[in-house]
Amino acid sequence: MTTPPALLIAGHGTRDDAGAEAFRAFVRELGRRRPDLPVAGGFIELSPPPLGEAVAELVERGVRRFAAVPLMLVSAGHAKGDIPAALAREKERHPGVSYTYGRPLGPHPGLLRVLERRLAEAVDPSWDPTEVTVLLVGRGSTDPDANAEVFKAARLLWEGRGYAGVETAFVSLAKPDVPGGLDRCARLGARRIVVLPYFLFTGILPDRVRTQTEEWAAAHPEAEVRSADVIGPEPELLDLVLERYEEAVKGDVRMNCDSCVYRIALPGFEDKVGLPQQPHFHPDDDGHHHHGHGHSHSPSHAH
Repeated sequence: MTTPPALLIAGHGTRDDAGAEAFRAFVRELGRRRPDLPVAGGFIELSPPPLGEAVAELVERGVRRFAAVPLMLVSAGHAKGDIPAALAREKERHPGVSYTYGRPLGPHPGLLRVLERRLAEAVDPSWDPTEVTVLLVGRGSTDPDANAEVFKAARLLWEGRGYAGVETAFVSLAKPDVPGGLDRCARLGARRIVVLPYFLFTGILPDRVRTQTEEWAAAHPEAEVRSADVIGPEPELLDLVLERYEEAVKGDVRMNCDSCVYRIALPGFEDKVGLPQQPHFHPDDDGHHHHGHGHSHSPSHAH
């Protein structure tokens, strides 16, 4: 019987120790879920362990094939460029190793169910959903395709659930920001607002969302504002990562290329078309236990 490829989880990284540990605990839980698979996880920046160390760990365990799944909600520059470039570098460091690359998580129905639970936990049970406006807050990106994915998640969350509306905002790099999104909700007549962070785990940015929400609420006593929790290591998230793993192993990976700034000249982003991708330099990844160094790679790997 052929040994299935190992599972490598690629995370973004955070300066928040609790957020980084949540990722590491999630990787350990995946390993418990699938004892038949070698499982490892690493970050492309900010937190240990670096992705290169996770690959080295798998290689030391005898792994020659693995499937990499980006633990990210949207396909922005990290999922499209940084991680594939880092994986190409690891392939050079470890001759004979092969891998397939899965797709980001996306607004999967399982995650939408978790978001619905987070909303239910945050609202007053006496509130009528038709009087509740939700503000879904994403990370924010310089990639318009990634920002559009957050709007898609908001629309899918709205459909069929009876809320007054689901608006969208971003905590960094894109408009509207959190106060701007709350202003928009108020201008639309919202009196009961739940701010829902579109983040997997706790961290600096979800904390910033909560702080900005509290500041806005203090300045607008006429509105009832609640903050919901992040998605967290729910069973649905574990199931979805394993689903993305199976897709990658079977070669059934369907990436969106129609609005990718590395392939299509979108207004204001024309300079990104065909741009070579470089792996992030992770401060903990000195490469001393490998040979070779990272090189730039064309974006053809991205999809």
